[in-house]
Amino acid sequence: QLQLVQSGGGLVQPGGSLRLSCKASGFILDYYPMGWFRQAPGKEREEVSCIRASDDATNYADSVKGRFTISKDHSKNTVYLQMNSLKPADTAVYYCARLPACGSKLALVEVWGQGTLVTVSS
Repeated sequence: QLQLVQSGGGLVQPGGSLRLSCKASGFILDYYPMGWFRQAPGKEREEVSCIRASDDATNYADSVKGRFTISKDHSKNTVYLQMNSLKPADTAVYYCARLPACGSKLALVEVWGQGTLVTVSS
């Protein structure tokens, strides 16, 4: 069974940091592009970051560039999203996903994590 199980998230003050984890089961995540998405209240789900399978090249949305870092731990079959200098605008439910390619349309996402809420507030 293909599954992505997320952990991390929660409440953090502006300027703080959080790390989200996403453990894959049923497949080896090194073989697939992996992405992080977020959905804020009343907004569409958007891709935040992606890491390619072929060369581990990374992409970031302009809104998070320089603050967020996507990475993988091959031995744990886990992908991470390190979030620094968090802003209230980063408040959203965050999802990890297995993609056919970075930048794919939402309808093409192959596997979704269960989502985790990140709230940035003082």
